[in-house]
Amino acid sequence: MIEITLPEDPIALEEVLEAMPDKQAVYLLWPREGKPELARTNVLRRRLRRALPELKGTITRVEYQRTGSRLESQFLMLALAKTHMGAGYRDEIRLRMPPWVKLVLTNKFPRTVLTRQLAAAPAVYFGPFRNRSTAARFESEYLDLFQLRRCQEDLEPAPEHPGCIYGEMGRCLRPCQQAVGVAEYEGEAERVAEFFRSNGRSLAAPAESNRERLSAEMDFEGAALLHERCRRIEEVLSQRDEMVRELGNLNAIAVVPSAVPEAVELGWLRGGNWKGFTRLEFGLVDARAVSLDSRVREIAVAVNNDPAHNPKDRMDHLATLARWRYSNWCDGELLMVDDWSKIPYRKLVNAVSRVAGGQPQPRPNTHS
Repeated sequence: MIEITLPEDPIALEEVLEAMPDKQAVYLLWPREGKPELARTNVLRRRLRRALPELKGTITRVEYQRTGSRLESQFLMLALAKTHMGAGYRDEIRLRMPPWVKLVLTNKFPRTVLTRQLAAAPAVYFGPFRNRSTAARFESEYLDLFQLRRCQEDLEPAPEHPGCIYGEMGRCLRPCQQAVGVAEYEGEAERVAEFFRSNGRSLAAPAESNRERLSAEMDFEGAALLHERCRRIEEVLSQRDEMVRELGNLNAIAVVPSAVPEAVELGWLRGGNWKGFTRLEFGLVDARAVSLDSRVREIAVAVNNDPAHNPKDRMDHLATLARWRYSNWCDGELLMVDDWSKIPYRKLVNAVSRVAGGQPQPRPNTHS
C-alpha cells in the first residue's frame, strides 16, 4: 500500500491528488480517530477529489494500492478488512457466504442440508452455489437419484415409526422403520458422497456403459430404460451452478487483467484452497523467448497443494471468488479444472490471450 499524508493547504492537497493515478484501486481513508474507511474505485484521483472536501479536517492520510481487476480488488479488500475492521469485517465489505449442499456424516443416518458454513466436523460439501434457490433445487433433484432420507429429525428407528411419503414411494430406504440396518444405509450415503466427489460420474459412467452394452446386444428395451436414466442424471447435473464441485476437488484458475502493462494475473484455487495470484508478464525471460504455453505450465506445476486453511479463511476466500464469478461485473475468466494433473493448457492459454487482449469469453448461460 502507498501511504500519503494529506496536507492541510488546499494548493498542496491538489498537487498531491494530481500525482495520484486515475485508475482502479483499493484505498483507506484514515481519520484522526477510529477505524478507516475502506473502498474501491475505478478512478482513484477523481473519487478522492470528490470525497476529501466533504471530509475536510477529519482525514489525515490516505493509503491506496492499484489493482487490475475486480477480483484482485475483492481479495485485497478482504485482507485489509480483516486487518483493520475487527470482527465485523464481513459486514464492512458486504461479504456473504454462498450456500453449499452438505452431506452430514456425524449423524448415524447421514442426510444432506443446505448450509453457508464450512465446519471441521466430518462432512462432504458440494458447492458453492450462486444462491439458496439453485442449491435447494439441486438438492431436491439429486435426491431423486438415491434413497437417502429427506427428514431432518434425529431418528430413533422403530418398526412402529409412521415413516413418510418418500418411504411409501420407494424413494427412501426407511431407516426410521428399520427397513434397513445402519450398514446398508451408510452404503447409500457413501454412494451420495462418491456422486459428489466424482462430479456425477459415479452414476453417469456405469449407466452409459451399460446402455452401450445392451444396445450392442440388441436389447433395445433395456437400452431405452438406461438411456432415460442417463438423461435424468444429466438433467440433474445441469442444475448445478458453474463453480459447483465437491470441496476437496474444487480446482480453478482465474485469469484477470493486471495493473501492470503487458501482463495478466493468474489466480489459483486448488483443492478448495485459494493460493493467491501469480503475475504473468509478456516478454523475454532471461533475455530469451519462451512460449506462453511453457510459461503457464511452469507456473501451474509450482502451485502447491498444502493442507486446507482454517475453515473461516477458506470460507472467506471461496465466498470472494464465488461473489466475483457469479456477479455481472466479473472482469475475467475462470477455468474450472476437474483434475489438476490434466489442466487443459490450450484453453488456459486461449483465456490468457483473450484477457490480455481485453476480450474475455462471454459468460455462459446460468440458472436464475
